[in-house]
Amino acid sequence: MITFRTMIPADIPAGLSLCRHAGWNQLARDWELFLKLNPNGCRVGLDIEGNVIGTVTTLPYQNHFTWIGMVLVDPDRRREGIGTQLLMEALALAKHDDTVKLDATPAGREVYLKLDFVDEYAITRMRLARSVYNNITKFPGRPIEISDFPKILKLDRDVFGADRQLILESLFEAAPQLAFLLEEEGNLKGYCFGRPGYNFYHLGPVIAFDSRDAFRLLSTVMQHNSGKEMIIDVIQHHTEFIRFASSLGFVEQRPLIRMYRGANVYPGDPKMQFAILGPEFG
Repeated sequence: MITFRTMIPADIPAGLSLCRHAGWNQLARDWELFLKLNPNGCRVGLDIEGNVIGTVTTLPYQNHFTWIGMVLVDPDRRREGIGTQLLMEALALAKHDDTVKLDATPAGREVYLKLDFVDEYAITRMRLARSVYNNITKFPGRPIEISDFPKILKLDRDVFGADRQLILESLFEAAPQLAFLLEEEGNLKGYCFGRPGYNFYHLGPVIAFDSRDAFRLLSTVMQHNSGKEMIIDVIQHHTEFIRFASSLGFVEQRPLIRMYRGANVYPGDPKMQFAILGPEFG
């Protein structure tokens, strides 16, 4: 018998244990951010002895949409329908929202389709190993400063479809070495953030007005973080950006599918979003 309750800070070690079993990259800081942003919106599944055997998180982005992430199940309890039960817990929390979004694996997509989710666009996870930095050309990106946030946040709301100020500020606090922007004659041309993880740096979001500026941002990050392993989740319709990342040593790992249920009134602007923040945050 499985029971469910609200996740609390004392559950974070259990959440981290599930991450390690799944090979996921999240740190305690990520779980703390979920609980800070939505303290009543994260759930855990418990076995009959009270052990945490599953998790799910929800993040409401104002009244625009709710994001579902971190659907994790103890490997010894998989194929029991617990993941679907966790998803239903998340959907119950978001029952009054017009739109719910998530990033699915191909296997998960089959479950979500039955729950009235539809595809929005495809994503490719790419990984850069420490030993394969190639062909990096110097570009004039500069580190982000606190004073840059007003113009970054204005553009980010348009591109993502909702305000995510607290998350971007958290990324900047945790990993300023991954936060860069491009300007031209004082005008913002693009920006990127990233975060540390258990296995590698996770680069994203990467936002730019065109492919050329996205190339420059990626090269700038790599110049300043030479020798670090990275992953990046690239939107598949940016084929030139995928080819450029491949030329730098990134290798395609696995696909993801962005999906939504409901009206999707706030889709943002995927043409300017070259890499997402991550499947757990959107």
